[in-house]
Amino acid sequence: MTDTVTDRFLRYVVVDTQSDPASATQPSTAKQKNLGRILAEELLAIVLGDAHLDEHGYVYATIPSNVDKPVPVICFCSHMDTAPDFTGTNVKPQIVRDYSGGDIRLTGDSQQVIRVDEHPALKDQIGNDIITSDGTTLLGADDKAGLAEIVAAAKYLVDHPDIRHGTIKLLFTTDEEIGRGVDKVDLKKLGAQFAYTVDGETAGHIEDETFSADSVEVVIHGVAIHPGFAKGKMENSIRIAGAIVDRLPKNIAPETTDGRDGFIHPTGISGSMEKASLGFIIRDFDEQGLVDKETMLEAIVKDVMKAYPGSSHTFTVRHQYRNMKTILDRHPEIVENAVEAIRRAGMTPVRGSIRGGTDGSRLSFMGLPCANLFAGGHAFHSPLEWVSRQDMERAVKTLVELAKVWAERS
Repeated sequence: MTDTVTDRFLRYVVVDTQSDPASATQPSTAKQKNLGRILAEELLAIVLGDAHLDEHGYVYATIPSNVDKPVPVICFCSHMDTAPDFTGTNVKPQIVRDYSGGDIRLTGDSQQVIRVDEHPALKDQIGNDIITSDGTTLLGADDKAGLAEIVAAAKYLVDHPDIRHGTIKLLFTTDEEIGRGVDKVDLKKLGAQFAYTVDGETAGHIEDETFSADSVEVVIHGVAIHPGFAKGKMENSIRIAGAIVDRLPKNIAPETTDGRDGFIHPTGISGSMEKASLGFIIRDFDEQGLVDKETMLEAIVKDVMKAYPGSSHTFTVRHQYRNMKTILDRHPEIVENAVEAIRRAGMTPVRGSIRGGTDGSRLSFMGLPCANLFAGGHAFHSPLEWVSRQDMERAVKTLVELAKVWAERS
């Protein structure tokens, strides 16, 4: 078994670890533990003696301090599951060596093409080795690239005791893609003060801000009657649901927004003439923006319902996660140390915001302030997903330098 970051990545991506939002178990799919066992074994093999897989599918491990002064305990975290958006079964990773530019047509499905005009980050990869799926599955770089990078960095630190560092905790989670990544994390057992998820995109990027997020469920109770006798009486819940979706402003949808714009996004619709349910996710970087969008959505629902006096509805908002910047601004050293580590690893640091969330969003509000570091993957959740070997190696170097920076500055 070889242990470069690429070797590890190629081992991990062939293990199917898709999570399942319809499952009530933890983890949501037992197969996630298959990768957890592999990771725990590899960590034990590099002499991290406390590495283990717990009953919830999480992997914990510790790299002991080798300095004689107090250094804050930091944690490196990545998730094992892949998204339910596209199949992760029977992944066949492909390597385009010494990429010379141009579009990449995937070998398993010739209709799947990673086009440069749609993926401009490819322009920075000339001469690098690009890893893709064969086009029939996603690749799983989200977030198996992060896993491989953390394990490779741990191996490097253990093999080079001359590199001075404090105690470093490792945490590999399940079910991040369905919003349950840290539901059962034992922060007391973990014992870290600050953390970094390794779950970002472009090399050199660090993110200290996420969306704030809620979900909304609208349930409509219509008036059902035999369609042959329905005139003036039927109020079809399916038609009511369609009218609500049709009234959503087109300029605050995911497909029409970018940057710091939030959105209202219908994620599901189901039902019958008598009863229908609509699911939405609401996103905004600003808490008030989140409230404003929920108020707008509820006003649309109520306005549509006026035309159906015999029908009723419920409108339920559920908290999901909040912008981690609120917490990270109280601990500027988290980002400052990462910026220095990225610089030492030979890149220009870029601070940014995530149009989404990470385990770090919730960890921050649970008492473990957590920023997000790049893992190097692109086109997540799709068959066009890709990552370069060189960017994964840069991530490993960044983690090693980050361990050094925390020790030096403590």
